[in-house]
Amino acid sequence: MVAAVRTQGLVKRYPDVVAVDGIDLEIARGECYALLGPNGAGKTTTVEMLEGLTIPDAGVVEILGQQWGKGNDRALRARIGVALQETQLADKLTVEETLRLFRSFYPRGRSVEEIIALLELGEKRKSFVGKLSGGQKQRLALGCALVGSPELLFLDEPTTGLDPQARRSVWAIVEAFRKEGGTVVLTTHYMEEAAQLCQRIAIVDHGKIIALGTPDELVAALGATERVEMNLPGDDVLASLSALPGIDAARREGDLYILSTRSATAILPRVLTALSAMGREATMLTTRRATLEDVFIQRTGRGLRDA
Repeated sequence: MVAAVRTQGLVKRYPDVVAVDGIDLEIARGECYALLGPNGAGKTTTVEMLEGLTIPDAGVVEILGQQWGKGNDRALRARIGVALQETQLADKLTVEETLRLFRSFYPRGRSVEEIIALLELGEKRKSFVGKLSGGQKQRLALGCALVGSPELLFLDEPTTGLDPQARRSVWAIVEAFRKEGGTVVLTTHYMEEAAQLCQRIAIVDHGKIIALGTPDELVAALGATERVEMNLPGDDVLASLSALPGIDAARREGDLYILSTRSATAILPRVLTALSAMGREATMLTTRRATLEDVFIQRTGRGLRDA
């Protein structure tokens, strides 16, 4: 079967930066695929080229087996859906009117009634868009992307700024779309979101893919899959803790020390003994499994940054 998305050697340059620097993608049909990375890493530029909104400077883009600019753009656009981080819909249209407008753009698609039910916006169907909450607006924007029955759905940070309940409501809609055979390309800053929704994740930095795999594969590649975290005010003891047997890596964030290990159970007695010998006592101590956030920080060497 033809891949839903395929790129080879994708490049986009601007006067002061190479935003995308040779990205290769192959995304299977029915897959949810995430692009993670710091601000300015090249995620949005990559997605804009996939959507046909930005012309690459080099490389090949194939969407559902076709290429942009070959005389079939209108037909290809009817097969994809796009939901942006913030969609500016007309405040003086109702939910129902907005969906009917977007449905009219497509030669085929789902009924407005079906989309309203999917979005759980039945009680708001006659409400003006300007009166909706942030979560309701984002669900409506997602409905506008789904009303044409797309085969491929692009989501650019679809839950930024939403509360946990609204975020999980969006997740449920995305999961239902994929279970029906749809393909999703997602950019997000929420590691939990990527782990929950996506079969594969690509971490992007400086316009390149620097890690690729399933969530479990990416975490396993860290080697040290457990973390000991403790709050330790006072003088810096990072070097002493890093030297203890069984600690693969350690970092400090203010008073918080994060120790990476293959077995938290094995190193805890050593850590406590070392602290006692230094006359120090942790005010908080926890253990946990490594997460995608640990992968992100290790691979990019920092938290999220401004573009």
